[in-house]
Amino acid sequence: MDDDFDMAAPGGEMMDDFDLPDEGPVLKVGEEKEIGKQGLKKKLLKEGEGWETPKSGDEVEVHYTGTLLDGTQFDSSRDRGTPFKFTLGQGQVIKGWDEGIKTMKKGENALFTIPPDMAYGASGSAPTIPPNATLQFDVELLSWTSVNDITKDGGIIKKVLKEGEKWENPKDLDEVIVKFEAQLEDKTLVAKSDTVEFTVKEGYFCPALAKAVKTMKKSEKVLLTVKPQYGFGDKGKPASGDEGAVPPNATLHITLELVSWRTVSELTDDKKVVKKILKEGEGYERPNEGAVVTVKLIGKLQDGKEFLKKGHGEGEEPFEFKTDEEQVIEGLDRAVVTMKKGEIAHVIIAPEYGFGSSESQQELAVVPPNSTLYYEVELVSFVKDKESWDMNTPEKIEAAGKKKEEGNAFFKAGKYAKASKRYEKAVKYIEYDSAFADEEKKQAKVLKVACNLNDAACKLKLKEYKQAEKLCTKVLELEGKNVKALYRRAQAYIQLADLDLAELDIKKALEIDPNNRDVKLEYKTLKEKMKELNKKEAKFYGNMFAKLTKNSNKDAEPMSVDS
Repeated sequence: MDDDFDMAAPGGEMMDDFDLPDEGPVLKVGEEKEIGKQGLKKKLLKEGEGWETPKSGDEVEVHYTGTLLDGTQFDSSRDRGTPFKFTLGQGQVIKGWDEGIKTMKKGENALFTIPPDMAYGASGSAPTIPPNATLQFDVELLSWTSVNDITKDGGIIKKVLKEGEKWENPKDLDEVIVKFEAQLEDKTLVAKSDTVEFTVKEGYFCPALAKAVKTMKKSEKVLLTVKPQYGFGDKGKPASGDEGAVPPNATLHITLELVSWRTVSELTDDKKVVKKILKEGEGYERPNEGAVVTVKLIGKLQDGKEFLKKGHGEGEEPFEFKTDEEQVIEGLDRAVVTMKKGEIAHVIIAPEYGFGSSESQQELAVVPPNSTLYYEVELVSFVKDKESWDMNTPEKIEAAGKKKEEGNAFFKAGKYAKASKRYEKAVKYIEYDSAFADEEKKQAKVLKVACNLNDAACKLKLKEYKQAEKLCTKVLELEGKNVKALYRRAQAYIQLADLDLAELDIKKALEIDPNNRDVKLEYKTLKEKMKELNKKEAKFYGNMFAKLTKNSNKDAEPMSVDS
């Protein structure tokens, strides 16, 4: 076969779009199956490696031999001794190739039988391929380079030069360390750095770096083709320091390597406890609420002054405490339950989760009011609190009772969020009681009623009225005449402006307990709210009626006189 018969070019007149399957059939060696619904067949000759297959846009490298059905060979890269490279799914080869090779793994060898409509069709390819010829290709997928359109608009094309490790990618808050080199299209070097560190969301050099690094794995190396909108736009960039000038509307070619990164996470919704991992921990398990943990701690103020140091002195044992028991400040508690054994982290804690507005005497120094705290924490070891699935029934009932008492103590102290968590955990221990004995079911029911009622009281205090209503409904499903549940649900309904439902609950509560002072007072409050609402509605509709009447009179025409 002559070299000018290039498999990159055949079938150019037949490159109309078609739908490619997401994945190929699962085959055993020697087995043949059809791919798609256009008659393309694949026979597996040799298994490939791993599970990944190339996708559209990837640059693939193959060896192949092409024959007619009678065995006549018309082309072979093997005979030429040079593998064939092309971009998959871009119409650079016949349809049968684009569809078939997408199903192959690295190192796989397969025989494809390609019908005319997916090859050279009615015209053939003179002089070697006749019209309407079915072709066979023995193809080995040697390798491929992943190419991705990161921004889906062609603005940043990423070509993987070196595969990364593991599967994680950096997030916006993470601090990455990269190496990069940026060139113009004429190879002029405009920037280079052996190592540079930046926070992903803040970016560095140009917008493309932050966008690209979020798609990369540790140690991955890529070549980015960056259009002006993700580089320096129509203004370009003047030379500064060691960096060269970038002309307006310049396309950049950036070689980027993600050396490593530190994971940074916000541990509270208000973003006032932030953890930065300095050293990854072991395994995947973390302490749960109630776990006994041992840690090494260094606590510093904003000016760097140490106020606490535990477990770092010669022969000094690590500090031990129980999570979720208020034995340490809340921010530290929240951080430790996110850590793995052996992990070292830097934790920044705002005053609300530290010592607040009070002055605190610590081991090495006084912590002033409203201080932001900086801790270095190493989780040496931990023993998890026993989970409900590891308990027998008496242990579950006992644990639920204990959590209820803890919740009561927090409620009396005005710590309603903590109390609510204890009541919720108590109910979880005994939530599924189908295997309980009759007496145990009775005990569990009493605890469920008490904990859900108390939790509803917490939710009312926390102004989480919808949750309070749901908890009271759960109680009423167990005890339909529970006055406290009706009373608290009515309180929730009033705050949710469901006054009719509130009235129904209050009336039912008064039927059960006509002399209940709290319910009577709530009924009085409800009547005042209903009266106020009726006044507002009357005024609103009165104004509306007045406006309608005025407009009606204004627009009315005098009646015509009969002729």
